[in-house]
Amino acid sequence: MNRIHKYIVFLLAFLLIANGVFYTAFAEEDDYEEKGHHQKRERKHSERNVKGNLIVVNNLTYKENCGACHFAYQPELLPSGSWDKILNNTEDHFGEAVEIDPGSKKIIAEYLKANAAEYSSAKLSAKIMKCIGKQIPQRITEIRYIRKNHHEISQDVIKRKAIGSLSNCSACHTTAEKGIYDDDNVIIPK
Repeated sequence: MNRIHKYIVFLLAFLLIANGVFYTAFAEEDDYEEKGHHQKRERKHSERNVKGNLIVVNNLTYKENCGACHFAYQPELLPSGSWDKILNNTEDHFGEAVEIDPGSKKIIAEYLKANAAEYSSAKLSAKIMKCIGKQIPQRITEIRYIRKNHHEISQDVIKRKAIGSLSNCSACHTTAEKGIYDDDNVIIPK
């Protein structure tokens, strides 16, 4: 009986230890999965805030080539057809000739197309797409929705040296680089 008693105690001890090892392994796996899920959610949250704003421009080639001369607009402000037209007409880029090497041009085209307005879940992109229908505007300032939201601003204000034109979004929209175009973040320069 003594031998059976020792065997049962040994078996119970073994099962308790094994249970602890398995519990710890599964708990660590759950923590790992939860952290991964949380990090993925945080990345998405940092790219687009809860209000459905535009994604921050994160393509270095696009920033360096296009952002060198003007504000690097979020791709979500125009549909892919518009970006194609703009990139296929760099010899007359709104009155200027723009030289982009073929490799960079390909990278930029892929970035703009993948992140264009029709693929965005941002509220602003949805409003732009609804407004333009089948049109393919080449300028963000040609979009009726954008014009409507700026109709109260006089041409004298827009022509101020600190603004220059309606296409200079970041002159007034202080959080434009972050993809936030709310009225709460607008400061019109004097």
